Amino acid sequence: MYQSFEKRLSAFLSAGQSDLLRGGCKGLEKESLRVSPDGGIAQTPHPAVLGSALTHSSITTDYSEALTEFITPPYSDIADALGYLRDAQKFVYDHLDEEIFWATSMPCVLAGGASIPVAQYGPSNAGVMKTVYRRGLGYRYGRVMQVIAGVHYNYSVKEAFWPVFHDLEGEQRPLRQIKDGGYLALIRNLQRYGWLIPYLFGASPAVCKSFMGGQPTTLQEFDANTYYEPYATSLRLGDIGYTNSREKGVGINASYDNLESYVGSLSRAIETPSPIWERIGVVADGEYRQLNANILQIENEYYSTVRPKQILEGLEKPVLALQRRGIRYVELRSLDVNAYHPLGVSEEQLRFLEAFMLFCLLQDSPPISVQEQRDIDQNMGGVAHRGRDPSLYLLRHGRELRLRDWASELCEPISAVCDLLDDGESGTPFGDSLKRQRELIADSDLTPSARMLQEMRERGEGFYHFAKRLSQRHHGYFSSLTPDPQRENLFQQEAESSLVRQAELEASDEVSFETFLKDYFDQ
Repeated sequence: MYQSFEKRLSAFLSAGQSDLLRGGCKGLEKESLRVSPDGGIAQTPHPAVLGSALTHSSITTDYSEALTEFITPPYSDIADALGYLRDAQKFVYDHLDEEIFWATSMPCVLAGGASIPVAQYGPSNAGVMKTVYRRGLGYRYGRVMQVIAGVHYNYSVKEAFWPVFHDLEGEQRPLRQIKDGGYLALIRNLQRYGWLIPYLFGASPAVCKSFMGGQPTTLQEFDANTYYEPYATSLRLGDIGYTNSREKGVGINASYDNLESYVGSLSRAIETPSPIWERIGVVADGEYRQLNANILQIENEYYSTVRPKQILEGLEKPVLALQRRGIRYVELRSLDVNAYHPLGVSEEQLRFLEAFMLFCLLQDSPPISVQEQRDIDQNMGGVAHRGRDPSLYLLRHGRELRLRDWASELCEPISAVCDLLDDGESGTPFGDSLKRQRELIADSDLTPSARMLQEMRERGEGFYHFAKRLSQRHHGYFSSLTPDPQRENLFQQEAESSLVRQAELEASDEVSFETFLKDYFDQ
């Protein structure tokens, strides 16, 4: 089953090139919902003292003014990325008054979509485009869905990996094709095996009733204010989470066979009108409701658990960046916010993910057929809603397989990666992380989702009181931290510089927003 993986790993070891599998770049993006002391979404704007959400490199906003996003640079050691994430959150906390960050992916105390302030980025054409895009998401899918928070894990191997991989594989194709193909193979395997992530790390088995807004639901009632599913791991990744509307006939499935097909599938969606979105209108009463009435407004609207990424140059379209310079890194988007950790994600989780990503890179990864895509979707949905159910079976090559058996099987090749990554480390952090994940596979009661529900039962708490208690605990953690003067100065300088860059953007606009938008899509 994993012979291709074993062969490739052995080839790197035999060639004395195992170091190329260590020290890849890791970066984090973490969303945190800023809330008032009662747990309601903050109605205050993104604090000006933090700088410009449009141009700040590390502290910005996602869908809402209240949905803060922290972005770390890439580091070879994940502990450094976590240190940066910690310091960025500390810096923001020190500039909040009574507000705190919500500790879970799923929000609470919602008073309908109208109570959710859409992010504002100033009057520049670039800033207005970001706001209009978000306004469009609200019209298309509802604002409530857009304030679900998550953690993204960005990963790339060392650049020196690819020439050696090219030679060891006996490839004749150009190096860039090998690199793009390798990252797409990694992405396909992350889809095949990605159900393991919500099982191990899912932390959204329950939701505040206000999230559903009185709509009918198949979720069960936990208490007067909470819905849940008994075996759920990540409702965020399930039917009530952020998904494109396939049921409305406007969903798409991007092709990951090769970079050309991926870019082509997204480009077609961005250029193809959608009758259902046309009903919304693009401009109404002088205000842009959405960027366009096509299946996707822009590439980012396509929700997936993993994306190929390239760093943009200016206002470059993401598909063009991929076409011009290929894939730079892979963005894994299926991590719930870790409710039990003040940073929202732990080093133990990220050690496992690095080993998991390397396994997926080296393992054979054929194209995904239409039937396999159905199986992948069914597996992910099944684990999101019923991942801890002993009777849950997953589909592999058309056959049913118990989740625990498949997960245990995957741990064997991942163990070999952990051994390699631990070489030269102080202790065995990768092996220790894998050992912990094996325990969660053997006993689903140890998973974060199970612990959350058990704790709620034992304390007589609904989702709101559970999440509020942990949010206040994490607030206490950051309050007790002593700021790092050098890092604090860096964030302060970036805040000031970002405001200057925003002002320069606003002063440099020479065309109307309509012309700007046309020029953007005509690239």
